[in-house]
Amino acid sequence: MTDVYQMVTDRILEMFDRNIVPWRCPWTRTGSGCISYSTGRSYSLLNQLLLGGRPGEYITFNQARELGGNVRKGEKSRFVVFWKLLEEKDDKTGDINIKPLLRYYNVFHIDQCEHINPRWAVSVDNAAVPTLHHDDRAEKAILDYIDRSGVTYIPQKSDRAYYSPAEDKIVVPELAQFTELSEYYSCAFHEIVHSTGASNRLDRLPCGYSHESYSREELVAEMGSAFLCHRLGIDSPASLANSAAYIKGWSNALRRDKKLVVLAAGKAEKAADYVLGINGEVDTDDAEC
Repeated sequence: MTDVYQMVTDRILEMFDRNIVPWRCPWTRTGSGCISYSTGRSYSLLNQLLLGGRPGEYITFNQARELGGNVRKGEKSRFVVFWKLLEEKDDKTGDINIKPLLRYYNVFHIDQCEHINPRWAVSVDNAAVPTLHHDDRAEKAILDYIDRSGVTYIPQKSDRAYYSPAEDKIVVPELAQFTELSEYYSCAFHEIVHSTGASNRLDRLPCGYSHESYSREELVAEMGSAFLCHRLGIDSPASLANSAAYIKGWSNALRRDKKLVVLAAGKAEKAADYVLGINGEVDTDDAEC
């Protein structure tokens, strides 16, 4: 059986080796980013990552043929993943247990196809909105989260950025210390995502320190930060370059744990939704991740 976890990990490691930071690709400035041709829905953060951030609509080989089109000869597919929920009956108790299995399928960008036209209008409003507007949106998201969670948030002149679980306190350098607005909010959201792991919130933070548990949580925080920046329309080449060196250090942990990226992406999206006050629901259909 194909090991989808290993496929995802290999894809991410390949991008690391090419000095690409997959969860900070240019899709953050394209509105809907990578979307499904069949549904018009944006793919999840993990699938945006696997698709390399190339915005537009994606379609399967069979879908293209059914629509009277075709994939150009020599074009290479990319894969996206989804969770298939299987029901298993316990022979002893008779209870029905739900077991999630990770599955994948191959897709092509419609630019790789012939006789297939775009089906959905992709918003690119970010290009027409002043940067200051994104500043306002980010500030509102932070203030709303502080009000709901009760966490203490302190931007101050400092050489450190951290979240203290014992004090339930976030400290970040003040805005004046940054040369890029996006870097400030990337830093702030990184620590805010850490705070969502507290026991009275998503209860994700490890009880004891180990290199592996630290790596996992750092990956969740950085991916969650990137997802929040994506949702709020904040990113820049400077923050991309700065994050590349930071994330690169996790490649060894990824090689040791093939499930790390998939699980971290799920936790990162859950944390980002929590920060934004969005209640996630499990879709039991075979929908894209």
